[in-house]
Amino acid sequence: MNIYKVLEEAITSDCIEIKEKLTQQCSEYCSQNEFISYQGFSPLLFKEPSYSNRCAIVEPKALKTRKDFDTKEGLATLVHAIAHIEYSAIDLALDAVYRFPEMPIEYKRDWLEVADDEIRHYKMLNDLLTDLGFSYGDFPVHCGLFDAATHTAEDILDRMAIIPRYYEASGLDVNPQIIKKLDNKRKLPHVKKLIDALNIIYDEEIVHVQKGDRWFKYLCDKESLDYSIYFEILNKYKLLSKYRPHMNVDARQKAGFSSVELKKLGNIECN
Repeated sequence: MNIYKVLEEAITSDCIEIKEKLTQQCSEYCSQNEFISYQGFSPLLFKEPSYSNRCAIVEPKALKTRKDFDTKEGLATLVHAIAHIEYSAIDLALDAVYRFPEMPIEYKRDWLEVADDEIRHYKMLNDLLTDLGFSYGDFPVHCGLFDAATHTAEDILDRMAIIPRYYEASGLDVNPQIIKKLDNKRKLPHVKKLIDALNIIYDEEIVHVQKGDRWFKYLCDKESLDYSIYFEILNKYKLLSKYRPHMNVDARQKAGFSSVELKKLGNIECN
């Protein structure tokens, strides 16, 4: 089995069933092998995200503000936005394996597990979209995560810092805030289903950030770099000064962030 050809097909397909089947094949293959040769392999730099044929891609500022959750369409816009993040995260996790073949087998297993989780998250949300009378692709999306992956394609340390330790960690801050906004409508069946899905996603995303933290620190240790290089990387991508009004200290600490890092990121004192 050429795992990199399989991953390439999974990343470029816009069919969730194909992504799921191929991800499972790669997971099974990696569970049975301690070393996977990558001699002669050179990863492609993908020019567009796999969802480009399904979704209208716009600038983030062109997306409508999601405030009206009392109507099915209003709630569907929120569900769609979260489903899009989860869909994007599938390709990012698969790309982490595909693009950096020199990494250990444990690394490959970790990110294939993440991809499998993200597939399950997306399917939960897409089922809810269907219940609401909509489908993935019915609303415009932005390609910020795809762009971030493209920008970090040449440097795995940057990739681990930016995708799991910045973007996914930011999701840990946002998720409880969304649940809080929805809580007074919890009696509505669709809202309850969304809250239940968000709680599952929240718990599992902590583990995803933990994995990113593990491999970020592995790479730092390998190159004898201080972990504070994280802030240099954020600064390089103009992410260091982003305002964080609701930093989730507990979740970030569980995911591996130190009190020193949290102080610098959000001016928060913690033990």
